[in-house]
Amino acid sequence: MKRFANLKRLGFFTRLLDEAPPAERYRFAAEQIVRAEKAGLDSAWIAQHHFHEREGGLPSPFTFLGYVAAQTSRIRLGTGIVTLPLENAVRVAEDAAVLDLLCDGRFELGVGTGGNPSAFAAFGLDSAQRNEIFARNLDVVRTALVGKPLAGGDTLYPQRPQLDKRIWQATFSVAGGARAGKAGDGLLLSRTQPRAKEAPKATLAEIQNPVIDAYLEALPAGCEPRIMASRSVFVADDRTEAMRLADIGLRRALPQFLKGGHARPGETLEEMIIAFDTHVGAADDVIASLRADATLERVTDLVFQAHSVDAPHPHILRSIELVAEKVAPALGWARTAADVALAG
Repeated sequence: MKRFANLKRLGFFTRLLDEAPPAERYRFAAEQIVRAEKAGLDSAWIAQHHFHEREGGLPSPFTFLGYVAAQTSRIRLGTGIVTLPLENAVRVAEDAAVLDLLCDGRFELGVGTGGNPSAFAAFGLDSAQRNEIFARNLDVVRTALVGKPLAGGDTLYPQRPQLDKRIWQATFSVAGGARAGKAGDGLLLSRTQPRAKEAPKATLAEIQNPVIDAYLEALPAGCEPRIMASRSVFVADDRTEAMRLADIGLRRALPQFLKGGHARPGETLEEMIIAFDTHVGAADDVIASLRADATLERVTDLVFQAHSVDAPHPHILRSIELVAEKVAPALGWARTAADVALAG
C-alpha cells in the first residue's frame, strides 16, 4: 500500500469559480476555507486572475485573504499565485507584510509569471516580456521585505523579513524549477498542463519530475525543499454521484480547457477525466488514482482543488471533509497533534 513518505502538509486550493455572482463566489470560497481549517488541513490557497472570470474569479488576492484571515485562526493562507508581472512590486511587498501581520504569520507568498496576453495589454505591458518583468519585480519584493533600501532610499514599513523564506514560485518548465531552486524558494506545480505535440500522452509525472529534478539540483546546500503539487480532486460519498457531477463539470469546462492549449479529449467521461488530470470518485477511487501519480512521491505539500469538476458548493464542502478524513490519511498525511487537540 503506497504512502507518500515526503508528504508533510495538505492544502485546499480555489480559483473562485463557483457558478454564482461575484459576491457569492467570495462567500462560498471563504466558507470552503473555513471548512478546510475545521477539517484539519494545513493550508488554503487562492489564485489571482484579471478580467477572465471563466479562468478565475479574483483580481484582489490580498483583500480576499484579509477577509478570510478574520474568519480563521490556524490554517496557513497562500497565494497560488500573484501574477507578479502585472503588479507593482513594492505594493505586493507592502500588502504581503500587512496581511502576514494581521494573520499572525500565517501567510505564504506564491508568485508566477501567469496571465492572459490580453491582460498584459490592459496593463500597458507586453506579455512577451513577462519573464524579464517577473525577475525584476521579484528582486524588488525581496529587497523590500528584508528591509533593504529601495530606489530613492526608502525602506518598507512594516518590514517582514521572515516572508522572504515563505516565497513560492510557480512554473511549467525545467528552467523555472531551476530558478526557484537557486533562490531557495518553494516550488509550485500545477494540477494539469498542456502536453507537447511530440508527447501527447505524457503523464503529469513525466512532465513534472524533470522540473523537480532541476529544482533539487539548484537548491542551495542545507536549504530544505518545499515542493507543492496541486491536483484536481473531487470526492463524494457515492461514486455514481461523483461521476454524475464530474460529467456535468468537465463538459462545462471543456471550451476553457481547449482555449488553454490542451488537446481535445475523447467524448467519454473516462477520456475527459484522463485529459483533465482529474482524480474523482468515492474515497477509495481517489486514493487509488492519486497513488498512481509518481510525482506525489516527491512532494512535501499536496494541495487539492475541485476544478474542473466544480460541483455545487455543498458538494465541495463535503469533498473537503472526505479528503481530510479518508483520502489524505491513506497517502501518509496526518493532522498535527495540536490541531487534533483543538478539534477535540
